[in-house]
Amino acid sequence: MTFSGSIGFRSLLISSRKPARQTDLILQHLSPETILMKAAVFEQFQTPLSIRNVADPVPHPDAAIIAVRSCGLCRSDWHGWMGHDSDVHLPHVPGHELAGIVVATGADVRCWKTDARVTVPFCCGCGHCTQCRSGNQQICDHYTQPGFTQWGAFAEYVEIRHADVNLVSLPESIDFATAASLGCRFATSFRAVVAQGRLQAGEWLAVHGCGGVGLSAVMIGSALGAQVVAVDIRSDRLELARRCGATHVIDATSSEPVEAIQQLTHGGVNVSVDALGSRRTCWNSIRSLQKRGRHVQVGLMTGTEANPPVPMALVIGKELQILGSHGMQAFEYPRMLSMVAAGILKPELLISNRVSLSEAALLLPEMHTFPGSGVTVIDRFS
Repeated sequence: MTFSGSIGFRSLLISSRKPARQTDLILQHLSPETILMKAAVFEQFQTPLSIRNVADPVPHPDAAIIAVRSCGLCRSDWHGWMGHDSDVHLPHVPGHELAGIVVATGADVRCWKTDARVTVPFCCGCGHCTQCRSGNQQICDHYTQPGFTQWGAFAEYVEIRHADVNLVSLPESIDFATAASLGCRFATSFRAVVAQGRLQAGEWLAVHGCGGVGLSAVMIGSALGAQVVAVDIRSDRLELARRCGATHVIDATSSEPVEAIQQLTHGGVNVSVDALGSRRTCWNSIRSLQKRGRHVQVGLMTGTEANPPVPMALVIGKELQILGSHGMQAFEYPRMLSMVAAGILKPELLISNRVSLSEAALLLPEMHTFPGSGVTVIDRFS
């Protein structure tokens, strides 16, 4: 069903008396006077989130409304909650790693119908700017980002702008929780390792930091046939890195990572990823490289960790490449999804906790402590 206007999508669906098949169950107990969705909201930065009933998303003509079935809990959400991101305006609903079902579409949407199972990149392109026209929607000049530029998916419903550009069809074989875990960390790692790092079979990959991003990079590197060295300070995460395919692990509390990597690889790795985002891990990642190696910065660097020193003499002398990586375009998802569907990649192994929306509201302020050993996803909104 398509629509336009400024009232909540469920009011329009009910008034039309022609709900889509999947939306029958959503709408059967609702009346226009009681249409509110449940969401986790914070009124001020660095204050507790509360679960409350708020108005349904207000649709734009280019948008789709998604009934959220799962949403990841990511450290980027914590940065938004802390006030580190200028796109976040109060009050706010976080959440940018999502999967669910299309329940309504705007009047200008041509490629999507209700009932479609979908996921979405965390950074959405407009489809019209110079970057989007060149195929780089992940750095769109006019991007929208659920959970940052707009209310996000810590809610029963979320609006996705420019749906024809940004929605990704989800195969039936991939469940919603697994799909949500792909949205930021896994997809970002996939592009970082495959497109930016250009990792090849037989090469060496070092991954500094084995949270969700790092473990994803380990799994992807292993699937590509690389020899993967995982670095962290927690034994449980290093053990999970082994399960994800790391051929070697280094405990940074007992070994100096750069020295250990140089000795292990006899001169350094081809590709090194800073998956944490600190001055130390960035420095170590660059120094871990062999001549003509590629450093990929994925971990966000804010606050006291921003603007790290760079060993520029090594960059020049070894002809190193320093690359950033920011998400992945929707049209690039099929290769990754086909590898997941075929069992070559198993992101479900990274899901360590499945929580309710209420539990997520309590966990978000603690994300700077990196709770859990893997990825946490919301799979219950009641």
